[in-house]
Formats: sequence, structure tokens, C-alpha cells
Amino acid sequence: MERLNTVLRHPLYQQYYEELREEERDRIFCCHQMEHLLDVARIAYIRNLENNLGYSKELLYTTAILHDIGKTLQYKEKIPHEIAGAQIAEKILDSLPEAVAYTEEEKKEILTAIRGHRRERKDMTKLERLLYESDKCSRNCFACPAKKECNWSEEKKNREIQI
Repeated sequence: MERLNTVLRHPLYQQYYEELREEERDRIFCCHQMEHLLDVARIAYIRNLENNLGYSKELLYTTAILHDIGKTLQYKEKIPHEIAGAQIAEKILDSLPEAVAYTEEEKKEILTAIRGHRRERKDMTKLERLLYESDKCSRNCFACPAKKECNWSEEKKNREIQI
């Protein structure tokens, strides 16, 4: 998991992650910090194994920890976080040392999944769909103390455990 941890320790990742923690410090709704990111990664990995999709654990975890990194820019500058996140992730992935770099194909898959994780479409890539579904399943609406104030539609809310 050296590549994953190199991304996690990357100064740009750390900067945006700390800003996100600060932005969501008093948030009562779903947050986008490490607990959520790792929940998404674990669900994606389970589904990957169950459906024989063939993705490495490291690629899935890297995609998951990067997928919401643009949230700070959504809060501050109203840039959709999937767009901002893909831009930040690309800078991070492009600056990794050669010894731990992702291939161009892997980077393309990761960035496509980040850009497409918010809305379901018919032509989603396998990784894009896996991230989208894992992200949605990670939300525990059935146990959320803020569910009455939440603006998610009732159809979007998870009313039971899903994986």
C-alpha cells in the first residue's frame, strides 16, 4: 500500500484534507473525512471481490480517499466537488515519485471515477459505477441524528444497511 500512503502523505492532499476537516468541524450532516473515505474503500473492495472486477485493493483505496478531496472548493468557491476533486487528484497523481506512480491508464480510471461518482449514468465505467454505488451505500441515513434536517430526497436516503 505504498502508493496509497504516498498519496495520503502528499502535501497537497494534506492541505485540502485539513481544510475540509475545518470546514466540516461543526457540520451535523454527513461528513467527507477519513471515516467516510475508508467506508467507501471497504465497500468498494468487498463489491470488487464479490463481482470479480479485478481491481487492486490499493487502486480502490486510493480512488476512495481522493474522491471527496474537492469538497473544500465546493464549500468555499461553489465548484462541484467532483470537478475540483479530479483536478486536485490529477495534480497529486502526476507528482508522485516514479517508484510509486500510477500508470497513465490507472490515473485515467481514478480521475474518471472521481468525476463521475455523484450521478448515475448508463455509460459509467466499472470503477466509476463501483465508486458511485459504494459512496451511496456508505451513508447510514437510518441512524443519522440529523435525518429530519437532511435535504436528501427520501429516495436517496439509505433506510437500511446496504453493501
